[in-house]
Amino acid sequence: MPFPAEPRTAAVIDVGSNTIKLLVARRSPAGIERIHARTLEARLGAGLGRDRPRLAPDNLARGIDAVRSLAAEARSHGAEATAVVATSAVRDAENGPDFAAAVTQATGLSLRILSGPEEARLIGRGLRSDPALAAAGDLALFDLGGGSLEALEFRGAEIRCALSLPLGCVRLTERFVADPSRPLPETVRGTIAGHATAVALAAGLRRDAFRGLPVAATGGTVSTARAMRAAAAGIGLDDSSPEIPVTFLRELLDRVSPLSLAGRQALPGLSAARADVFPAALATLIAMAELTGCEGFRHSWYSLRHGVAAELLAGSTP
Repeated sequence: MPFPAEPRTAAVIDVGSNTIKLLVARRSPAGIERIHARTLEARLGAGLGRDRPRLAPDNLARGIDAVRSLAAEARSHGAEATAVVATSAVRDAENGPDFAAAVTQATGLSLRILSGPEEARLIGRGLRSDPALAAAGDLALFDLGGGSLEALEFRGAEIRCALSLPLGCVRLTERFVADPSRPLPETVRGTIAGHATAVALAAGLRRDAFRGLPVAATGGTVSTARAMRAAAAGIGLDDSSPEIPVTFLRELLDRVSPLSLAGRQALPGLSAARADVFPAALATLIAMAELTGCEGFRHSWYSLRHGVAAELLAGSTP
């Protein structure tokens, strides 16, 4: 079914490597206004660390069920148009097109597999719809997911640099962490950081590229770090500061690395479903900060889903 030329209410289902997320939004004077959001832990991208990734049958079924459920939820909240997009887990899997076809058959919705540059551009558009960053001029962004890490640099409204790097936390955990249920050795932390730095440099990310720039961060790693910081302070997440110093991330990595998986899962603010990949994710984000000269991140909830929604609500195809 074709979308209305300019829908008043739009939904986006973001099929990621770690989670599948729904956003229902409408146009507002500030840009886009959230009506409803939900996140399902699906871990679709298990197996990304292999040379030839494939989506396992159980993961495929879980992903299709999640999309079907979220599509029904979107309709119940009045969505006039629903877009389904997939990122690294589906993009890199040999059977990613099979998953896309199965989603269409099960839901009637077309699933679009975004390329790395498309993903980065839409994340950038989503970030620019954050009212807290509307007045920001030059700006940088890291978005760390399960399969990939996007790095963007804005000069005014123009994107100067947009990289999509194979440095997602599920991917690197599977590649470098022999047993995620055990403490993460210092040597493995160093290996992950070294690999992430080498991949970023090879892709064209410059040393000290973001020094002096405000740097935003999106994705589950930084939102989890913020939640853990809020829990330690005894305040709610919405009442906590979005500013996350790199020094705090280093302290957090020192805290979680010596713990078993069960120990990490018991920490306030850390989702049990994310505890296995969280140390590798922290090591990667810290490595990117050290490479680019960033001293802290400003957490934003505005990311890929908001970028796709902005395009839908403007009457263009994402």
